[in-house]
Amino acid sequence: MRYLLLTPILISYFIGAIPFGFIIAKTKGVDIRTRGSGNIGATNVFRAIGKGWGIFTFILDVAKGFIAAYLLPIITLNFAGGSEIPQWLSLACACSAVAGHNWPVFLKFKGGKGIATTAGAILGIAPAALGAGMLAWLIIFPTSRYVSLASIIAAIVMGITGWFFYSNTSLLIPSFLTILALLAVIRHKTNIQRLLKGTENQFEFKKKAK
Repeated sequence: MRYLLLTPILISYFIGAIPFGFIIAKTKGVDIRTRGSGNIGATNVFRAIGKGWGIFTFILDVAKGFIAAYLLPIITLNFAGGSEIPQWLSLACACSAVAGHNWPVFLKFKGGKGIATTAGAILGIAPAALGAGMLAWLIIFPTSRYVSLASIIAAIVMGITGWFFYSNTSLLIPSFLTILALLAVIRHKTNIQRLLKGTENQFEFKKKAK
């Protein structure tokens, strides 16, 4: 039984490691790692390849986290014949998927920042915290036009609100959200440095006329 429960955690890593941004850009003849920020995530795909492809990449990266944290534990439970999904299993699958996105074996362990995959995982585990984080993102991004700043603040908000929404039932979920929030901030280290220096690129809603 224990070995069976380890299987979805391993599968979650490989799901998270699928570099959709890299694959989509490659179909357009572009190595996304050589364009813009060099990141394989949706924001860089949006800028380098196009709006529609960036949105598509975001949806696929969100799906990776949701499938790992929500669907895989259910499928495993059906095979194991259990009656209740262990909370730790969903959290472990979520962390594994985020780790896969951030350090994908398919790209020599050089991946993205994991924001979209984290959002998908939290959607399956703690939707109320995700809602609070999304609200923060929707407030910060349009006013600052910094995707990185909005993502950092959204992650912090999810980490904090998780304690208000879920600490009365379990300490595992808010602790998990706090860890993911810290990881998101750490993965944005270079963005934070550029923000402090005033050199971070702002998002352009409309292309400037040549």
